[in-house]
Amino acid sequence: MDFRLFSKLILIEQTFFAMPFALIGVIFAGGGTIITWVLAIVALAAARTAGMSFNRVIDAQIDAKNPRTSDRPVPKGEIKTSTVWWTAIISSIVLIASSLMLNRLCFYLSFPAVAMLFTYSYFKRFSSSSHFYLGFVEAAAPIGGYLAVTGEFALVPFVLGLAIMSWIAGLDIVYALQDMDFDSKQGLHSIPVQMGKEKALLLSLTSYIISICALIYAGILAHMGLVYWISLIPIAAIFTYQQILARRKDIVSSINTFFKVNMFISPILLLGSLMDELIIN
Repeated sequence: MDFRLFSKLILIEQTFFAMPFALIGVIFAGGGTIITWVLAIVALAAARTAGMSFNRVIDAQIDAKNPRTSDRPVPKGEIKTSTVWWTAIISSIVLIASSLMLNRLCFYLSFPAVAMLFTYSYFKRFSSSSHFYLGFVEAAAPIGGYLAVTGEFALVPFVLGLAIMSWIAGLDIVYALQDMDFDSKQGLHSIPVQMGKEKALLLSLTSYIISICALIYAGILAHMGLVYWISLIPIAAIFTYQQILARRKDIVSSINTFFKVNMFISPILLLGSLMDELIIN
């Protein structure tokens, strides 16, 4: 499997989008050491690769039926399913190994993390709450980043996790709008299919509001400074713009723009948190 196909398989650009999640947790925990940052990045990249690989191989038959996803590498036969399985397994091992090198708590939690990465793809087969389950899986990143530094539980990382979970769930609900007809015909579950477009959009908006409120609460708990609070302003603006986009008639075009602006959110939050930490210290 060459790098082009590998990048297409795991959507490598989205790995860079997800990377700040774990690093924000590290920053909120006090920053840690260079080794902590490196291991957190390795663990996140491995988790992302494992999760995407599991998803692509488990959903291969469904993707082949959907015109929107039929050109993905696995349905097209560009990558063997055995190769994708091995990619997922090796990435899971790397995740567990890097967690072991961080601390014992991270090591213990790496096993349920792998289980969540594996089971997500099956969730939409029986529950419309799959959007929130995806958010729950993504929420493990800031929690894991925090635990990588401290090795113990606290309220702050779980509030950060709530922010990420709500954001990703709200995002995924909008994403599912473009597959409403297909999901309904295939017997797949989603909030747009179950609740209809308008109620789904309302739930997405509610999730975004919860996310920004959680980011505010996390900042209060961690005694963040001015730079962090300023960084929340463009994030709130992007959230608002995304919700406007989601309500336009041309949903496909809107979702493309929706995801383009979404790529700015995690870097802004990371930069705001990092600069705030550097100024304070």
